[in-house]
Amino acid sequence: MKSQDTPFEGGPMDGRVLPVLLGPTGHPPKTYRIPVPDAGGGPPTVLVYHRVPRGHSRRLGLVQGWKYRYDPDDRSGGRLRWPWSKPDVTPSGKPDGANG
Repeated sequence: MKSQDTPFEGGPMDGRVLPVLLGPTGHPPKTYRIPVPDAGGGPPTVLVYHRVPRGHSRRLGLVQGWKYRYDPDDRSGGRLRWPWSKPDVTPSGKPDGANG
């Protein structure tokens, strides 16, 4: 399998470059999740990074490469998000079961 050295921006991985496996299209995954074990033995914390273009070519505007940007507000909790499994929304605009 092919891999590509991909930089990480923001969060605990800021400035690091890791080899990331490429998919069948030759692109790295859109979301990169890194589980960090809890020191107290609890559930691991999941760091979520999203793929963004590193730069564009001048003439055609093609993507020159990819990098990962930290997303501290990601609410997926490390789970995959599928478009057909969105939470049900009440008329107030809040997901079902949301307090407040």
